[in-house]
Amino acid sequence: MYRIFKNIGGQKILLLAVSASLAAILLSGINYKVSAVSVKAYENMRIFTDALATVQENYAEEVDPKALIYGAIKGMLQNLDPHSSFMPPEDYKEMQVETKGSFGGIGIEIGIRDNILTVVSPIEDTPAFKAGIKAGDKIVKINEKSTKDLSLTEAVKLMRGPKGTKVTIHIMREGFKEPKPFEIIREIIEVKSVKFKTLEDGIGYIRITQFQERTGSDLENALDKIGSRKENFKGLILDLRNNPGGLLNQAVEVSDKFLTSGMIVYTKGRVAGQEMKFEARGDGTQPNYPMIVIVNSGSASASEIVAGALQDHKRAVVLGIQTFGKGSVQTIIPLSDGSALRLTTSKYYTPSGRSIQAKGIEPDIVVEDAKDGATKNHFREKDLERHLEGEGAAPEKEGEKDKKIKVEEKAEKEKGEAEDIQLKRAVDYLKSWYIFKDVMKKAS
Repeated sequence: MYRIFKNIGGQKILLLAVSASLAAILLSGINYKVSAVSVKAYENMRIFTDALATVQENYAEEVDPKALIYGAIKGMLQNLDPHSSFMPPEDYKEMQVETKGSFGGIGIEIGIRDNILTVVSPIEDTPAFKAGIKAGDKIVKINEKSTKDLSLTEAVKLMRGPKGTKVTIHIMREGFKEPKPFEIIREIIEVKSVKFKTLEDGIGYIRITQFQERTGSDLENALDKIGSRKENFKGLILDLRNNPGGLLNQAVEVSDKFLTSGMIVYTKGRVAGQEMKFEARGDGTQPNYPMIVIVNSGSASASEIVAGALQDHKRAVVLGIQTFGKGSVQTIIPLSDGSALRLTTSKYYTPSGRSIQAKGIEPDIVVEDAKDGATKNHFREKDLERHLEGEGAAPEKEGEKDKKIKVEEKAEKEKGEAEDIQLKRAVDYLKSWYIFKDVMKKAS
């Protein structure tokens, strides 16, 4: 398994490509060294110390100095991008459970849109998913607490809890005249990272729901089960829809299974030493069978790394709608008292140099899902408050533009709303590839 760490001031830090509520791993017992602060920053520190002293001496009630410091750090991080945050010790310990794939709660990914707590995506087969919570839903209250000015960490803490306990989230949705309460029973959320099955005509289907610690090995097991190395295997559909991301090293490992060589992803930051490159290795690579990756606006972060790498290397056709657009990397930096900073330190780029940040991956074949409604109504990174801006597209090589093919399909509801139009189209395209291949073979 890949170990992706970065040395900062003598400390090894685990790098993640995560959505708002995914977890990190605590690296205890190591002293983190903070770099020297600039003279200008020290000059401004006097304003802070003056304010701190004034509050302690004049506030109506006695205030815990540590609570004031924590509040100040929290405010400082909240003033950055939406993925940077401060975690007190209890929050830092709490967030470690999610990459293990098991935690108590209702199962949703959340973000801030127009200053309102908003559902990015319900996690499949969880209480929230079964209760009918949808991407784009605005959460105005959790139990009786208003979500106005509530941080993502605080919201997650309110919605988590022991199995069997109730939480009521009040949802505002297009078409609702007033917020509607959804009473949800918490469960142990055991997110199964990889699901698989064999479809018609020897076509394999694998869905990755999140990138967890064992996603790479679970994917390898799934590929073995569907017979991807057998001669009669016709192709693979890799479904990354509503996958909010997860561990960066697992995105690299998944991509590497389908690429023999070349760049998978690289990162660039403002500070020297934040640039990293990840390349494919030849050993263990899957056969070069036809492959389609399905994405949607809920495909974020690590999902976009995989889709972008396979698209740039022309290893797979990407089908669906534009992805979420989270192209930043968070570094988890422990502090001396057991608290931690989750700090956005760099952006990642596809092999061809495309920045995904606030842009996302554009599919080769655009197919809207009739169940999800129009693309313009989807919630993406660019809709988050204080999001980092993306960069312009990398210049295209001579003759490359003419080679690109863009197909757009307006999916209508067929045979009722339950049908998965995007998956159906993916199967149709794979079958068509073999039909045309056979026709060309006969023609020659």
